[in-house]
Amino acid sequence: MEVIYDKHNVRVSVVPIGPQKRISIEAPGYVPFPQIDTYYPLPLIRKLIEVKGPVWFADEIARDEDPAYVQRTIKWGTLPFVDPGEMRNARVLDFGCGSGASTSILARTYRDAEIVGVELDPMLVDLAKARADFYGLPNMKMLVSPSPDSLPEGIGTFDVVNLSAVLEHLLPNERKALLPMLWERLRPNGTLFIYETPHRFFPIETHTTGLPLINYLPSKLAHAVINVAGGPNWRGRTWTDMLRAGIRGGSIREVSKILGPGAQFLPPTRMGMQDRLQLWHAKASEGRRPQRSKDLVYSGLRALRTVTRIEMLPELSIAVRKVDLPT
Repeated sequence: MEVIYDKHNVRVSVVPIGPQKRISIEAPGYVPFPQIDTYYPLPLIRKLIEVKGPVWFADEIARDEDPAYVQRTIKWGTLPFVDPGEMRNARVLDFGCGSGASTSILARTYRDAEIVGVELDPMLVDLAKARADFYGLPNMKMLVSPSPDSLPEGIGTFDVVNLSAVLEHLLPNERKALLPMLWERLRPNGTLFIYETPHRFFPIETHTTGLPLINYLPSKLAHAVINVAGGPNWRGRTWTDMLRAGIRGGSIREVSKILGPGAQFLPPTRMGMQDRLQLWHAKASEGRRPQRSKDLVYSGLRALRTVTRIEMLPELSIAVRKVDLPT
């Protein structure tokens, strides 16, 4: 056993187990992955600890290597809407990709496609490049975004634009600026994917506080209530901090309004999907033991839609095709 980190009451040790390494994390408080097996080399593990911290770096490993994590998210965010052949030889923009877990997965899955990751934080971009070097991915390219509401110069155009767990972290003015920019960079008949974003008007704010009815309150009142009832992590924080953390999700109406004419929302027709509600339930149930709570939520949402014709989902999973408008 080798101890690779031992500071501030946090201890990280590594034990070789065949071609993998077993990482154990001992720390006070919540640890998302106290133990994890990985193929990562020690230099990359140390770089992860440096950038993501000794408690959360294992979560970043799982995002990349665990097939039930981000790999599963990408599968259910894209394949129900389009044929996998559309990704072959495509140029794909993975916008707001963080340290490149989703970018790496896309590059490994579609090796004849060009995958371009864009991220605001240079440290995360360096980490993503280290991942690409580890896997040997010449089709994966990383760029630093110059600001939260702009794109790198000379980025070019794309067949696919991917936003995985991104939209909710953009401030309202950034959404209005960035979505049209991304749409402009999308080639005719290209597809914009937005998924892993909480629904703006779901009765429970699922992404950060877990509080009910917050999504229906005006911003000032929501801010005041969260400061009181949101728990110690939210007391004293500004509304901008909360928005950046993802307190306000998105909606199809918002995306449609920003993109304007020429945005065709695709129905989920592959993988046995008939609508977005069934898509959410299938994703929530895949590869897991039956969860009565998820089934009850699904039944309740179906009843709500039947009675009121309102489609309400815990999270968005949408694909938007860029179509030519008749002249």
